[in-house]
Amino acid sequence: MHLFYQPDSVSYLSEDDSRHAVKTLRLGVGEIIAVTDGHGNQYTAVITQADVRRCGFRITETHSTPGRPFSIRICVAPTKNLDRIEWFVEKAVEVGIERISFFFGQHSERRVLKLERLEKIAIAAMKQSLQSFLPRLDEAVPFGELIRTIDEEERFIAHLPSLDSPANEPVINLAKVAVANRRYAVLIGPEGDFSETELKLAASAGFQMVTLGTNRLRTETAALTACQLLNFIHA
Repeated sequence: MHLFYQPDSVSYLSEDDSRHAVKTLRLGVGEIIAVTDGHGNQYTAVITQADVRRCGFRITETHSTPGRPFSIRICVAPTKNLDRIEWFVEKAVEVGIERISFFFGQHSERRVLKLERLEKIAIAAMKQSLQSFLPRLDEAVPFGELIRTIDEEERFIAHLPSLDSPANEPVINLAKVAVANRRYAVLIGPEGDFSETELKLAASAGFQMVTLGTNRLRTETAALTACQLLNFIHA
């Protein structure tokens, strides 16, 4: 069954979904589709009007999916090449994530980020993976401002200490320190990594430094790895 996204309380699909349903999938009157509002509700519906601009439907069944007993929030600095952060958003939604927050760090190479395309990618990934929850995407803000918005109790900053770091500096893998069924927030730095000022600010806000393995990862790879590790804890 094909899944469509309709966040509003209306009985027709968006113009894009209408075109996809009628012109691409060739669905007609009387055929069954699934519709989600992105808030955990999924509806079984029957097409009542096969119009490429306004495909009408009638709901026949309602299914509510409870939220997960944990939540994952990845806070990441946008990459210089936008296609890499787009790749992360798509894959993170497929794997499972509740919130993605963007920030500009002192070493960020990209200083502008528009959410419109990323939101479309997130919606497409939600529909492709047959999920009923659309993750929240936050506008990019300066690092210090982002820190003030984080209220998750499990707070981590992914950072691989340099070779000349003190020997007693704790190096703990995220998978070993994260506690199951909690609300997580993980900070992932830009290509130029976090500055010392940002590391100190995060530490003062209760963030624990963790690693995601021994290899140095690209920003988007690190962000997805953190998301996967936290999901695997509950697998």
